[in-house]
Amino acid sequence: MASNEGSFRSFKHRNFRLFFAANMVSNIGTWAQRVAQDWLVVSDLHKGGSALGVVTGLQFLPMLLFSLYAGSLADRLDKRKLLVITNAGGGTTAAILGWLIISHRVTMLEVFILAFSLGFFGALDAPVRQSFTSELVGKSDIANAVSLNSANFNLGRLVGPAISGILIKYFHTGPSFLLNAGSFAFVIAALALMRPEELHRLPKDEKDRKIIDGLRYIKSRTDIVAIVATVFFASTFGLNFQIFNALIATKIFHKDAGAFGLMGSVLAIGSLTAAIVSTRLDRRHSPRFIMGCAGIFGTCLIAQSAMPNYPAFASALPVCGFFALTTMISANTYVQTTTPHELRGRVMGFYLLIFLGATPFGSPLIGWLADVIGIRETVALCGGITALGALFIYVVSKKRLQELKYAI
Repeated sequence: MASNEGSFRSFKHRNFRLFFAANMVSNIGTWAQRVAQDWLVVSDLHKGGSALGVVTGLQFLPMLLFSLYAGSLADRLDKRKLLVITNAGGGTTAAILGWLIISHRVTMLEVFILAFSLGFFGALDAPVRQSFTSELVGKSDIANAVSLNSANFNLGRLVGPAISGILIKYFHTGPSFLLNAGSFAFVIAALALMRPEELHRLPKDEKDRKIIDGLRYIKSRTDIVAIVATVFFASTFGLNFQIFNALIATKIFHKDAGAFGLMGSVLAIGSLTAAIVSTRLDRRHSPRFIMGCAGIFGTCLIAQSAMPNYPAFASALPVCGFFALTTMISANTYVQTTTPHELRGRVMGFYLLIFLGATPFGSPLIGWLADVIGIRETVALCGGITALGALFIYVVSKKRLQELKYAI
């Protein structure tokens, strides 16, 4: 267990402080837009779960198509310059959609196209951003920085939906998209103000940074394969609060935008708690711990699906958020800290491919199931798949991991 001072040790790096502060603004904008996008589809454009699932799927489809290539770029090119490009693209896309909404010209087709465009820049950004963490703080502080970044992300999740709910209530959805567009400028400014000489860059060898080398390395690591498989089930079926909450709030409890936004903020209480707890831990968790948390997360979703009213459903969200984020932080930290620096970009590219790449298939399926078998039934089914998937992977991989003396 680390000391209180150790919980914030990554802040001793000036470049990390700059990036952390800018990302706090950007994360608030991101979550504000996510709430507004869901509300735009379900309420303003009067669509159901299927359309919402397609929008979510299109936003994450580029992760399936481009994350491996982005991971290769992260290992070959200047990560700071790449992040300037991806944030400029994301900000422009959000601004266009915000303008279309305010000018009353938006249609579902434009929402589909711009969701894909935003996802494209996000797919390029994510592996680069993940591997850039090691350059900001150095190898010894990676685990702490990952936890602080997760806390930052969930602080945005706590504030962003609440702000978006207020904006939607009084000004409709357009301003939330413009808020997100402006937030990207803070990240670009932080990247420009960084001191390159203080980045913890390691010498690059002369070998080609081939994607296949990263895949071969992952295949040789039974522990990473087991963790990535666990993350697949948890993220594809469990981490669908964006869809679950939008449909539960509007179709089951018949709440307004403010109450919907509040659900996102309440969920973030548990997620933020998990992130803060993780900053205090010096050791990475074992694969068994990660699978166990995923199993509990799935079980919590099953229980949540049966909550009879809005207060009960909302009160269960922090518990689900806690175990969901504990699973993801532990998995992310384990993969980053056990991967050689020269392969980290490509390995994280694959990790993010599995983490988010299945969403283009999972989200439309989940939206369709919500329309066909019911929203509560779909949440329970997704929770069951998450829990059983973690149990299955544990049973299958336990013997092999013990033979290889991994900590399970």
